Amino acid sequence: MQMSAHIQTEVMEVQGVNWASSKAVAESVLSRRAGVLNVEANPVAQTASVAFDPRQISIADLTTWVRDCGYHCAGRSVPQHICDPMQDLDATTSSSTHGSDNGDAAARSADHEGTGHGAMDAMTDGVADPHGGHGGKGEPAVRSAKEAMGHGSSHGGSSMASMVRDMRNRFVVAAVLSVAITLWSPIGREVIGFSVPAPFGLRDDVFALILSLPVIFYSGWIFFDGAFRALRARTLDMMVLVAVGVGAGWLYSLIVTLTGGGDVFYEAATVLASFVLLGHWIEMRARGGANDAVRTLLELAPAKALVIRDGQTVEVSTSEVLVGDLMQVRPGAKVPTDGTVEDGESDIDESMVTGESLPVSKSVGSPVIGATVNTTGTLRVRATKVGADSALAQIVALVQAAQNSKAPGQRLADRAAFWLVLVALIGGSATFAVWMITGASVQTALLFAITVVVITCPDALGLATPTAIMVGTGLGAKRGILFKNATALEASARINVVVMDKTGTLTKGEPEVTDLIATGIDRGHLLALVAAVERESEHPLAGAVVNYADSQGAAVLKADEFNNVPGHGAGAVVDGRRVFVGNRKLMTAQGVDIAAVAEQREQLASTGRTAVLVAVDGQVAGVIALADAVRDTAAAAITALHEAGIEVAMMTGDNEATARRIAALLHIDTVIAEVLPQDKAAKVSELQAAGKRVAMVGDGVNDAPALAQADLGIAIGAGTDVAIETADVVLMRSDPLDVPVALRIGKGTLRKMRQNLGWAIGYNVVALPIAAGVFEPSLGLSLSPEIAAISMSGSSVIVAVNALLLKRLRLPQASEAEATKTRAADLAAEPTR
Repeated sequence: MQMSAHIQTEVMEVQGVNWASSKAVAESVLSRRAGVLNVEANPVAQTASVAFDPRQISIADLTTWVRDCGYHCAGRSVPQHICDPMQDLDATTSSSTHGSDNGDAAARSADHEGTGHGAMDAMTDGVADPHGGHGGKGEPAVRSAKEAMGHGSSHGGSSMASMVRDMRNRFVVAAVLSVAITLWSPIGREVIGFSVPAPFGLRDDVFALILSLPVIFYSGWIFFDGAFRALRARTLDMMVLVAVGVGAGWLYSLIVTLTGGGDVFYEAATVLASFVLLGHWIEMRARGGANDAVRTLLELAPAKALVIRDGQTVEVSTSEVLVGDLMQVRPGAKVPTDGTVEDGESDIDESMVTGESLPVSKSVGSPVIGATVNTTGTLRVRATKVGADSALAQIVALVQAAQNSKAPGQRLADRAAFWLVLVALIGGSATFAVWMITGASVQTALLFAITVVVITCPDALGLATPTAIMVGTGLGAKRGILFKNATALEASARINVVVMDKTGTLTKGEPEVTDLIATGIDRGHLLALVAAVERESEHPLAGAVVNYADSQGAAVLKADEFNNVPGHGAGAVVDGRRVFVGNRKLMTAQGVDIAAVAEQREQLASTGRTAVLVAVDGQVAGVIALADAVRDTAAAAITALHEAGIEVAMMTGDNEATARRIAALLHIDTVIAEVLPQDKAAKVSELQAAGKRVAMVGDGVNDAPALAQADLGIAIGAGTDVAIETADVVLMRSDPLDVPVALRIGKGTLRKMRQNLGWAIGYNVVALPIAAGVFEPSLGLSLSPEIAAISMSGSSVIVAVNALLLKRLRLPQASEAEATKTRAADLAAEPTR
């Protein structure tokens, strides 16, 4: 995704970010590299958005640097069947030759992660040699990698699952051994009454030391490894605190054991590690659900495509489809990639991509979107966009970029998390010193210090907004609403005025019949006569009349002696009667007196309708009024905005009368009519100058300046062209009801972000003095390291689960608009009935 001529932004895979605060490692290391302009890592998605100068660095360089952080990276985080995985595999393997061979890179990544990704690294081993040639095992390695990676494996679906399994395994080992250690500790002996002697005649503390080794060097090793990476990256994160807490308790006990024995607390160190692992295992399972939307998108692309080559239908990988290929799409099959129908008719289910609930009719010349489902007839489709240019790939890229972006509140929280770690380390040291000064034992002072360090871990602070942003953007993506960044989410929550472009937004941009007045002739017969004439015409209004006649079940009659009168109308002989359809000039030329319908015609024209006169056998027979058709859900959209306390303005280049008619029909608050395209931005600016927070809704083409000027630019009806640069929010469907939906998602997301940040900050404010033992002398209120660990982990779980509750946000549904359709139809005809 290009930002400017010399700035490129890519979403990179960063697997193995166990703790939310650990994303600072990747951000710190990458941001210091020459050519990297901005880095925003997402621990929930296991990705990072990197803005860089492609003239200085490449994807291969970024891949190497991510690996240098100790994380796994296979290049861009893209769906493997949308963008050819060969490109990213080659980039990955070539990058790993910068200073080391592939085997070293794989080993280094596997060692650093400790999260079960060694197999993934091994798949890239031997794919390409430093000279670009393939060795004996190169080609099979590529094929096996492609098969193993499947749909979107580099986007955190499988990585999060493997991380959750690894965390579970570490917890189980730590928990089992911690129970045994506790039984042979003073707690087990004195509190529980456990009396079994340690085996082999060992002292209890020596036996506990032996049992603790797997906990420290397997289960808890990720703490020490993560702390090392953070310190090497010159940052502080949660891993540092947990490593200090577990390590200090274990090292103190080790020294006591090696010097002859005494009071030790191996059980405190190992139970602390167990509780941290347990809490994080639960939290990872919870936040894994935040990425469901993108994971679902990645799984949409079909693996195979039927392509017609040399007259034969052959099955190929979707990644091998080229622009210009003719694809055959059978009923029930997915459309492999974006294209245009060249043969056949069918209905396409686009709900999984655009959110459109009803199947869309397709015929020759109709555009189709990759990954949508063909429901009825067989189609032949010419591929127009493949790989990263396809609509699905653009949607995934937009959603990923939005999920990785940081809201202003998150940037503050990230800085606060760094300083909170520093405060915890200083506070732990001060706590130890104060308790020692007051005469407490080393063991007591150390326990309080460890408790302070552990309970102050800022993981909940790091998760507070990314999880909410991921759920919010995912919720929008399911409805075809694409937020480009977290700032757009925040801005949508603060909007109090929505300015909507009329044509193409509130209306369909095509005429429809609103009124039919008959005088001296049966209404149904008049409609049949007019439709017969209009079927012979190519005028845009003629099609609207024919469609209306068909919808009303009018008889189909044959027209003879058809005569088109340019600029005036048309005439023909229908059912033996001479019929003329056109404007006043045509009637005057034919000597037709229109006095009988003159008043109705003027009334219709004054409300912005186009009034077409009808004469039969030299006598005026009626008037047909046409107007730009209001979208079915427009009234429901305005109602939903009003219910949310948002003012609605309509901006249009049409005349005042036409604009007022639409405004009255939809109950719009403010009308801004007869505005030239280049002046729309100035009108938005005037509203902003009055203290309004303005969202501009337009088609993204002639409304681009106004979209850019507004506090929130919303492009509606993007269809397959989702990369609209000037908009902050892209609505895939041409449905104005998605506007209040987008704003409601924004408000819900911002509310969750505030709740999570409030909880994370409030928790630390309350927990820190209790952990330090401030209330121990007076109230007897204190915490043990084990309770601190479960409390800290529980705080992160609460933040993740609270964000996931956003999925239950009630959004306006298309069905809610049904009740407004009848009212809208009645209002349209009201002036003449």
